[in-house]
Amino acid sequence: VQMVESGGGLVQAVGSLRLSCAASSRTSRDYAMGWFRQAPGKEREFVAGIGWDGAYIYYTNSVKGRFTISRDNVKKTLDLQMKSLKPEDTAVYYCAADLPGYSGSDYSPNRVRSWGKGTQVTVSS
Repeated sequence: VQMVESGGGLVQAVGSLRLSCAASSRTSRDYAMGWFRQAPGKEREFVAGIGWDGAYIYYTNSVKGRFTISRDNVKKTLDLQMKSLKPEDTAVYYCAADLPGYSGSDYSPNRVRSWGKGTQVTVSS
C-alpha cells in the first residue's frame, strides 16, 4: 500500500490543521491505519489508530481531546483533524497502513508495514 500525506504546514499555537492521507491500493480498506509522528532528535511515536471498519479508535494521551482520526474506505483516505495545537506537536507526521494485530491501543512503529513519506507540521508559540 502506498500512501501520500498532505495538509502539513506552519500554524500558531492553539490553531488547527487537517492532515490527509491518500492510499493507492484497493486493499487499503482491509487494514488498520494510523498516524505517527517524529520530532527532531526523538523516536517515531504512535499518535492515533483506527481499525479497518472505523472501530478501535485510539489516541496517545498527549493528543486526546484535541485530535480526531477518521477514514473513508470508499475514497481510500485517512484524515487527522488537529485542534488546539501546541509547540510540542511539532514533528513530521506519517500515515501508516497495515498494522498487524492493532486492536485499539498504543502501537509500535516497528510493526507497521507501509508508510507514507511524511508531512511537516510546525507549531509556533
